[in-house]
Amino acid sequence: MERIELIAPCHFGMEAVLKREIQDLGYDVSRVEDGKITFIGDMEAVCYANVFLRSAERILIKIGTVHAETFDELFEGTRALPWEKYIPEDGKFWVAKATSIKSKLFSPSDIQSIMKKAMVERLKKVYHKEWFTEDGASYPVRVTFMKDEAVIGLDTSGESLHKRGYRKLTSKAPITETLASALILFTPWKKNRILVDPFCGSGTFPIEAAMIAANMAPGMNRSFLADRWTNLIPKKTWYDVMDEAHDVLDLHVDTDIQGYDIDPNVVKAARENAKMAGVDHLIHFQQRPVSELNHPKRYGFVITNPPYGERIEEKKNLPQLYREIGEAFARLDCWSEYVITAYEDAEKYIGKKADKNRKIYNGMMKTYFYQFQGPKPPRLKDK
Repeated sequence: MERIELIAPCHFGMEAVLKREIQDLGYDVSRVEDGKITFIGDMEAVCYANVFLRSAERILIKIGTVHAETFDELFEGTRALPWEKYIPEDGKFWVAKATSIKSKLFSPSDIQSIMKKAMVERLKKVYHKEWFTEDGASYPVRVTFMKDEAVIGLDTSGESLHKRGYRKLTSKAPITETLASALILFTPWKKNRILVDPFCGSGTFPIEAAMIAANMAPGMNRSFLADRWTNLIPKKTWYDVMDEAHDVLDLHVDTDIQGYDIDPNVVKAARENAKMAGVDHLIHFQQRPVSELNHPKRYGFVITNPPYGERIEEKKNLPQLYREIGEAFARLDCWSEYVITAYEDAEKYIGKKADKNRKIYNGMMKTYFYQFQGPKPPRLKDK
C-alpha cells in the first residue's frame, strides 16, 4: 500500500502517551506538536489507528499544506491538491471544521466556503462534470491554520474516537474516554495492580482501566466513516483488523479495579456503562463516600477526577472535600495517587505537595494532573 501521512489529534499535554501508542502499533512518528501527532502509515494504518489507539481523538489523512495569506492563495492552493485520489465521483465532501490561530485568514465559515469551491473546481475538471450528486460515502475535510500555514486533512473517524459506544449514561461532569485512558497510560499502573477511583461518576476511569487490562481495542464496538470508503480501503482490511482485535482480547484477566461514588444513581449508571462495554465482571462498583476510602493491600493506585466546583454553591464545600481526600490518601500505605482537577487549592487541602504536576486542557478548561507517587512494590523473589 502507498505510504501516507496520518494526523492524530489528542488532548494538550498527552502527546507523549499518544506517541508511544503509535510507536507500539509499529508506525514511525514524523512530527510531535501541541495537541497532535503526525505519523507515517498506509491505508491499513487508518484501520489500526482507529480501532486500537486509546488516546487519539480522531485520525486524519493528511492531504497537504497550503500557505495562504489571502483567500485567492487559499483557493489556488486547495485546488492544486490531488482530491481525486481520495474522493470518488459520487462522494459527499465538505469542510467540516476550520480553525485559525495567529493567521490573516481567521473566519472559519469563509475558509470553509472557499475551500469547498476550490475542491469542486478541481474535481469538475478531473471527472468532466459540472455538478456532483454527492449521494455516496462521506469525506469530511478538516483544516487547521497556524501562522498562515494550513494543514488539510481528511477525517476518517467520523464521530470522535472518545465515543467508544458504551457510555449511554453520564454524570454531570464526565471526563472523556480518550482523556481518561491517556491519564491511566501516563501512570505506571499495570493490570496486576489495584486501581480505585473514589469519584467514579459514570465509571470512565474504571471502565477504561478494565479495557486496558483485558487488551480490549477501544474501537472494536463502533463504526468509522472510512469503513465505507471502498475506493480507498477494501472491506477485508477492516474485517482483518477487527478479527485481530478479537484475537488479542482477554476477558478472563484477573483484576482489582474498583469505583466508588457517594450517589447511588451514579453508581447504578456506572454499572450499566461497564456492562455495555463488556467489562462489568472486571470492576467492583460501590456506593461509598471518599471519607470511607480504605484498602488492606499496599502499592495500589488511586486515579480520580474529583469535583472542582463548577457551580458557585459547590465551591464552599471544596476545602472539606479535599481534606477528606488527603485523609484517605494518608490511610493508604505505599499507594500512588493521581488526581485531575481544576481546583487550584487541591494540594493545600490534600495536605501534601505532588511529586509532579502537569497542566492538561480538558476541552477548554485548564486542569492539573497531580501525581503523588508511592514507592515501587518489592520484586518477587524467585523460588
